[in-house]
Amino acid sequence: MFYRKNLPGWERAMRAVGGTMMIAYGLTVMAGTTSGYLIAGAGVAAIVTGFVGFCPMCAMVGRRLPSP
Repeated sequence: MFYRKNLPGWERAMRAVGGTMMIAYGLTVMAGTTSGYLIAGAGVAAIVTGFVGFCPMCAMVGRRLPSP
């Protein structure tokens, strides 16, 4: 599947940092709870969208980067 990136560079970096923090919080502070695992899973999703540069939810609402 071909897709067009819809996340700017600064947001991609922030998603990677925020996702890492979410994983750390979910697996240390809330260790062993369902909420902790859900937070860690959301952190993984944030990291993946940050590295790939494509967010499906942003695409659903029509968000696009300006053409170069």
